Amino acid sequence: MRLVIIGAGFAGMYAALSAARLRDIQGVSPRDLEIALVAPEPTLVVRPRLYEQKPETLTAPLQEVLKAIDVVYVQGSAETVDTKSRTVDICDAKGAKTSLSYDRLVVATGSRLFRPNIPGLAEHAFSVDQLDDAIALDRHLHSLTERPARNGRDTVVVAGGGFTGIEAATEMPARLRSIFGNSAKLRVVIVDRNNAIAPDMGAGPRPVIEGALRKLGVETRLGAGVASLDKTGVTLTSGEHIEAETVIWAAGMRAAPLTAQIPAERDSFGRLLVDRDLRVPGVPGVFATGDAARAACDDVGNYALMSCQHAVRMGAFAGNNAAAELLGVAPKHYHQEVYATCLDLGEAGAIFTRGWDRKLELVGDEAKKTKQQINTVWIYPPQAKRAAALASADPERVGEV
Repeated sequence: MRLVIIGAGFAGMYAALSAARLRDIQGVSPRDLEIALVAPEPTLVVRPRLYEQKPETLTAPLQEVLKAIDVVYVQGSAETVDTKSRTVDICDAKGAKTSLSYDRLVVATGSRLFRPNIPGLAEHAFSVDQLDDAIALDRHLHSLTERPARNGRDTVVVAGGGFTGIEAATEMPARLRSIFGNSAKLRVVIVDRNNAIAPDMGAGPRPVIEGALRKLGVETRLGAGVASLDKTGVTLTSGEHIEAETVIWAAGMRAAPLTAQIPAERDSFGRLLVDRDLRVPGVPGVFATGDAARAACDDVGNYALMSCQHAVRMGAFAGNNAAAELLGVAPKHYHQEVYATCLDLGEAGAIFTRGWDRKLELVGDEAKKTKQQINTVWIYPPQAKRAAALASADPERVGEV
């Protein structure tokens, strides 16, 4: 039997850990149940941190962890999935193609930044979505020192006033000062079509966020979107033109394109609709998890968000349940009633909220300590020691806050 997991992000990593854990509990050998993880590199990109400087350091190796738990790593990109023949076609970096059969499949392909057809967006905007994007932005920022301090050189426009946009914008003043020096006349502007900053965070945390933006000197343009970009900067739908040599697009996510190959229903974000066990209804043998899945967290109408916090726990349940089907074990219904957010606010600290109503619990330096603990410890892979790695993947405990 073979269980194939596509993706080495947070959901894919925990799917592999959890499937291996159940296999171990059931006393089944890796020869009788092979678990294979397919990804371009055996590396976890610590995506929630890509708004920070030195993004090339924000990865963690997975090869030794996978070896420790007897998970086979298959290097390459999954190009096609045939759910009738139960095969995945894989292409490696040199263009060589192979086909891998599966008895159960876990789609953990993550998400990608949504880039609408706005004039100049593809040519002139940066992002912090993927590792290569973040590295390109960091190199661009450092290259600005070779240009004259005029025409928007020291201005950064962040398109998107949600979680990612706020973290990128509030980190930017310190990043720019480290490049240009303390005397530089920096300008950071957040642009968002909504009439309030952080629309998904609710009214409770908003005053703290607004206060942090004022403290850092970050401007906002609310109720206006990006109409176009060119080499001089960005023009808003309000008609205002902001001179800027750096525009960061942080407005919206979509499930990775491979999900479109699964013949099943999807939501407006391209996520596969799944049942409480994270199966894809109507497609035998296929599970979806993380940003690739729209899953109910509870019985009162809350659904998993495209976030690391939800991906790790969803991954653990998906891996467990895919292995459970093959081993004849009862599945565990995915649930995630506990929900918390920790929003980095740069030198202004952070905020920590708990619950779907975003009740404030920690603010400022205290919340910043929690954010640093999350970013540098909690979301990293477990140690490459078999017992510890398997113990870390109990679905009922993964992602608890």
